[in-house]
Amino acid sequence: MFVFNSTTFKSRSFEVSVLTKKYCRYTKLMAQSASNAGKKLIKIDVSSDSVCPWCFVGKKNLDKAVALSKDQYDFEIKWHPFLLNPSAPKEGINKKDYYKSKFGSRADQMHARMAEVFKGHGLEYNLSGLTGSSLDSHRLIFFAGKQGSDKQHNLVEELFDGYFTQGKFIGDRDFLLESARKVGLEGAAEFLDDPNNGLQEVNEELGKYSANISGVPHYVINGMHQLSGGQPAEVFLRAFQVVAN
Repeated sequence: MFVFNSTTFKSRSFEVSVLTKKYCRYTKLMAQSASNAGKKLIKIDVSSDSVCPWCFVGKKNLDKAVALSKDQYDFEIKWHPFLLNPSAPKEGINKKDYYKSKFGSRADQMHARMAEVFKGHGLEYNLSGLTGSSLDSHRLIFFAGKQGSDKQHNLVEELFDGYFTQGKFIGDRDFLLESARKVGLEGAAEFLDDPNNGLQEVNEELGKYSANISGVPHYVINGMHQLSGGQPAEVFLRAFQVVAN
């Protein structure tokens, strides 16, 4: 014979409460799992040079588009090398002098335009310091990719930010290692110590991803949809919709 008392009621209520919480957690996990399973993967291959200001602008716009659509899609972004000036000196030359010699009277107008674009992203375009070969930065970017696409993506951001807003020299080993430390890249010093590390891979990627393009940034989305230049976020968003359908 069942005898009802307050102790029994409290015990049964506690059991029901525990079971209800477990069920709610289970349903929530199942819903999240179903949601994630339903997301389409968008793969983006970016050809870029660490000394290209429009590549930095393009990255900012791409990051904005990804942030706006992360609930709809999963993303895998890989960075590939491009050399705007393959013969750029390793030791570096004055940035302003280099741009004047390359662009002549157009240089000042180009700098003013770039400063305006950067300001729109909350950045100060800095023309101080040296420019030169970006090869070592590409070797490091390749190395970062071996430790994860997030580390690679974050390293690219650090290199852009240092070079374009802080007047850092892209060929400076200390700057490269400082950027590597900021993103948690392991073994960067040892990797850069040997100039042959990553060199073959960078050259292979130059041949694979840069041979048929004339400028950067250049994006290949899901292997079929191509974009060039510092496109606004809205253009990336439309491209995501196209490749996802």
